[in-house]
Amino acid sequence: MEDIQKKLGIIGRSKEIRDLVDIILQVAPSDITVLIYGESGVGKEVFAHALHMVSKRAQKEMLSLNCGAIPESLLESELFGHTKGSFTGAIESRKGYFELADNATLFLDEIGEMPLSTQVKFLRVLETKEFMKIGAEKTTKVDVRIIAATNKNLQDLVDEKKFREDLYFRLKAVALEIPPLRKRRQDIEEFALHFASLYCKNNQRPPVEFATDAMNLLYEYPWPGNVRELKNAVETAIALSRNGLLTADSFRNLLRIDGRAPAKNLPVRLNKSSDEVERDFIYRALFELKKDILELKEMVSNLTVNNGQFGDFHMSMANDDRDDLNVDKVEKELILKALQKAGGNKRKAAMYLNISERTLYRKLEKLGFEDFNAK
Repeated sequence: MEDIQKKLGIIGRSKEIRDLVDIILQVAPSDITVLIYGESGVGKEVFAHALHMVSKRAQKEMLSLNCGAIPESLLESELFGHTKGSFTGAIESRKGYFELADNATLFLDEIGEMPLSTQVKFLRVLETKEFMKIGAEKTTKVDVRIIAATNKNLQDLVDEKKFREDLYFRLKAVALEIPPLRKRRQDIEEFALHFASLYCKNNQRPPVEFATDAMNLLYEYPWPGNVRELKNAVETAIALSRNGLLTADSFRNLLRIDGRAPAKNLPVRLNKSSDEVERDFIYRALFELKKDILELKEMVSNLTVNNGQFGDFHMSMANDDRDDLNVDKVEKELILKALQKAGGNKRKAAMYLNISERTLYRKLEKLGFEDFNAK
């Protein structure tokens, strides 16, 4: 079982996780729709990806779409695609996620955020395996396995008339509930060690060790942000560490202990001398400066080294008159290059730009969506 979990990328030795893996192995070979419940940060997409990896569709890539990250006016186009001229800005025909995921798996996160008008069309795809692109005159048939996820109680949304009851019953053919981290504390140590090892490897840092009091603190903490919060805490503690040993003090100012919000910067102890306080402020300033420099270096690296996809952009910049350049123009050209490199896939384009998908959509609306319908 442990070997299977490792291949699937699922961490945890608790009974709850082992039971979930058993269910995944049972339902993965079929095409039955799966609904994944869980609080924000529990890793719902990890379990969706595991389902896909052991399914008969594993040879094709699983596509993911966050229904809550896309403006309502654009969601139908993203899901079903559109024809050229079907609306303002549709300068080219475009495939939607359902068509792109044909014979594969489509993971729809935050399904509870899907508008009622879109839910009607989505239900039709589930029942008939066909849909109509925006502006099209004929239907398109697809064979897509749907995995949906939500951190909301869909039954409550049904009662509030915010989610269709027929769609809810259609989606929950198989329901997986991912327990929050506070209900499977025996997995905390394994997660912490995994995130520490991964961070040190990716950042060329020597391995770190956890002191007993540090691991005890992590075990006792309720983790309202779940696995995502634990990952961020471990990475930040290592980044701030001056040696290879993480203690309880390494984490106390990063967590919401006794109702206190985590400190945004480095901790400053009370009862220090003025010289010590001054050194702490200087160290904080240097740390923030280092973060800014690393972010700039990463941005430059993404634009110049990442398979060379932006090399021609830098050449064009070198030939431009600097007086003609402005922030919007540069940003616009970067986004266009990323969309072209991604073949019009906005999720991949956001990854190339090292920004979130939600940020990319906001920038597209700001700069003029009609300019970015890449082929």
